[in-house]
Amino acid sequence: MTYRAVEILKNADVICAEDTRRAWILLEHYGITHKPLSYRDENAERMAPQIARWVGEGKSVALISDAGTPGISDPGFRAARAVREAGLPVEVIPGATSVTTALILSGLAVDRFSFEGFLPPKKGRRTRLTELATESRTIIIFEGPHKLAGTVEDLRDALGADRRAAIVREMTKIYEEVISGTLGELAERFAKSPVKGEIVIVVEGAEAMDKRRKKNLQ
Repeated sequence: MTYRAVEILKNADVICAEDTRRAWILLEHYGITHKPLSYRDENAERMAPQIARWVGEGKSVALISDAGTPGISDPGFRAARAVREAGLPVEVIPGATSVTTALILSGLAVDRFSFEGFLPPKKGRRTRLTELATESRTIIIFEGPHKLAGTVEDLRDALGADRRAAIVREMTKIYEEVISGTLGELAERFAKSPVKGEIVIVVEGAEAMDKRRKKNLQ
C-alpha cells in the first residue's frame, strides 16, 4: 500500500470491495472505519451504474480488489466503463501489479509479452491454446490453485514439453515462491504436489524457444 492509497481510502465516501471480509482486515489495519460495500462479478451489472450515480452526485468512490490491481481480470472494468460513459472522471492509484512482477521474477524475456488473463475454462480453450503455441512473446496467464495442474498439462500438450515456464505464487507475501522448469517438468510436479495461493504462469514465447533450440544444435 502506498501513502496515497491509504489517504484516498480514508477520505472516500464509499468503498467497494470484491471480498468485504478481506477488505475489512485491510481497512482496520490502517484505522479506516468505512464499512466496505460488496462489488463482485455477481452484482457488477447492478452496482456499476450505481457507482456512476454516486460519482455524479459528487461522492468519492474507491474500489479495491481481493489481490492485485482492480480492473485486471476482475469486474472493476465495468465500474470504470460506467463512470466514463457518464462523462465522469476515473482515477487510478498505481500500485503493485502481478503481471509485471511475475514477469520479472520468472527470468524469461521481458522485452515483449502477451497478457492472457484466465484461459477459457471450456468453450474456446483449445482454440486459445493453439494460438498460444505460435505466440512469439512471453506469455502471462492467471490461474487458480485448484486448476493449476490441469492448465499446466494443457499448456504442455499444446506448446510442447520442452517449453520453459515459471509458476509464480503469493507474490509480495510471506510464502512467495517461483518454481521454474519446462512445461513437462512442471506438469509432472504439480500433478503430484498441489499448491495454494494466488498464481501466475509465465511461459517462454515461441521465438525464444526456437532461438534456444537452434543454439543447442550448433
